[in-house]
Amino acid sequence: MKVIERKKDVVTGDNELEPLHCLPNFPVFMGSVETSPAEDLSFDMEWSISRNSGLIQLRKLLPLDVLYQSQTTTSAVGTIWMEHHRAFAEFVAIYSPKRVLELGGAHGILAKEYEKFDTIPWTILEPNPAPVPESNARFIKGYFDDRFELEEAVDAVVHSHVFEHLYEPDDFTAHLSGFIEVGQLMIFAVPHLHAWLNKKFTNCINFEHTVFLTEPYIEYLLAKHGFRIDRKEYFRCDHSIFYACVKDQNVKPIKLDPSLYHENKRIYKDFVQYHEGLIKDLNTRIALSNKPVYLFGAHVFAQYLLAFGLHSESIIGLLDNDERKQGKRLYGTTLKVFSPQILRKKPNAAVILKAGVYNDEIKCDILTNINPNTEFFE
Repeated sequence: MKVIERKKDVVTGDNELEPLHCLPNFPVFMGSVETSPAEDLSFDMEWSISRNSGLIQLRKLLPLDVLYQSQTTTSAVGTIWMEHHRAFAEFVAIYSPKRVLELGGAHGILAKEYEKFDTIPWTILEPNPAPVPESNARFIKGYFDDRFELEEAVDAVVHSHVFEHLYEPDDFTAHLSGFIEVGQLMIFAVPHLHAWLNKKFTNCINFEHTVFLTEPYIEYLLAKHGFRIDRKEYFRCDHSIFYACVKDQNVKPIKLDPSLYHENKRIYKDFVQYHEGLIKDLNTRIALSNKPVYLFGAHVFAQYLLAFGLHSESIIGLLDNDERKQGKRLYGTTLKVFSPQILRKKPNAAVILKAGVYNDEIKCDILTNINPNTEFFE
């Protein structure tokens, strides 16, 4: 497996990087599979931090065809994600675009939601298309780079939860600046990564989210490449941030706050220390419990906990609401994925639940609709 080694800060280009932390032998894919565990690959997840900008980034990058073996996004499942799609569609509708190019649209749900405001030509460029049946968007399989061309003109480029997946966010923003005409729009949503890491969420940075791309770095890149921020909104305070930008030749570059190095390093070290303590506590609780124990989330949530040392041999299986994962096995583990409905038959089950911003939604659904006697280890 040929990896790419980062030797410079991918936002500023600076080469003053220092090692931050390593999680050895982490699964290279965060999806669920039907293959044998013997076929799974793992790789050390090594993080570094820029001494000058404070940017946290993955040191070695996996090949894209290994990382994205199939569609892994969970954005088609769950109440919060649907709220996000509706809210972002409404945000886009403020600007009434006439023809949209969406980058990384995955399921086409945003395009479908936008039809409630207007029916316009909507093209999606996506490496692993998985369109929902009701989506009317046109899909093109591929990636956006400086070679991408579109026959028809568009007046808005849209992307949602794509920026944080990019290996070269500076190059991507430069390519967008060359593609988008002066006065045209770029409208995008990103996860609120600063809030996520500060709250110890394990889906914050990983093999897919290889850069701790928080607001200062996003806004540095936008200014550098001639995008003026016209509007900025927060979705659910700690879930996502919506940006609407206009290509503007008069935008001036901005500087990064020198305190970012100490702040980001502190947040990451706190994240590691928290999980080291959490795993000790969870392993003790599992050992003392006489209940069948499940782990929620057939995704990076579970992979992170296991990488930190959670005892998988004491866990019966994984729970996940995504029907496409049920009956399969989470990559990098031997754990089978079940529907949470299995808890109906388990009067005294316990569930380990560390699913970030989705915790409350998941817990409420299980207690209200499946089994009110379920115990949660959080």
